Amino acid sequence: MKLSIIIPLYNEQSNIITVLEQLKSIKFPEYLAGVEYVIVDDCSKDNSFGVVSAFIQDKPEFVLMRHEHNKGKGAAVRTGIAKAQGDVFLVQDSDLELSPSDIPSMIEAMQVLHVEFINGSRYLPGIARPLASYKRYWGNRIFTNLTSILINVKLTDMACGYKLIHRNLYQQIDLKENRFGFEAELLIKALRIKKNNIAEVPVKYFPRNSGEGKKLNNKDAFKILWTIFKYGFLRLK
Repeated sequence: MKLSIIIPLYNEQSNIITVLEQLKSIKFPEYLAGVEYVIVDDCSKDNSFGVVSAFIQDKPEFVLMRHEHNKGKGAAVRTGIAKAQGDVFLVQDSDLELSPSDIPSMIEAMQVLHVEFINGSRYLPGIARPLASYKRYWGNRIFTNLTSILINVKLTDMACGYKLIHRNLYQQIDLKENRFGFEAELLIKALRIKKNNIAEVPVKYFPRNSGEGKKLNNKDAFKILWTIFKYGFLRLK
């Protein structure tokens, strides 16, 4: 089994190299046949593309791609997966809010439980985390509970950036959302196919605010709600 780590990138020149170094330092399970890193720069306005280009020289396991126009996280993930060679795909944000040290436990859960989808959860117990925004927490709780009701599966963190999905399952899903609604669409459509094919794993979380580069805003929250309504209630494909 080969792992492809898909890294959507937008205006993270000060963080992306740290993320890549942390990924390279992971001790992956021995049963993995290999790991590749597919980075998709979503037309960053800073020097993200330049610093990554310099970092990956002489590192053939890294692939760097670039959108000529900003399309959004969902579009960047689809671009990366289309290029990826792996049997399983992991979405890795480039902002240091999530820790690559949690990736082995996600892979192990997929292997042990024989499921094709692992969802990271920033709210499951068992991991010490810094306190986060109360408003964002409740917004995510509302969206997660709504999604859980609509698809009849108990989730704890719909919006977590860590998603690990097997190629077999991914190929059955037609993703359309380009921006932050991507996480909700992926979860809902995957669970429509098979409800007991997913597990959640607790992950660390180091929250940022808007002044530190947080990209999700109130306008995005309404778009995510509409995404849940479209694919969860209206059951659009």
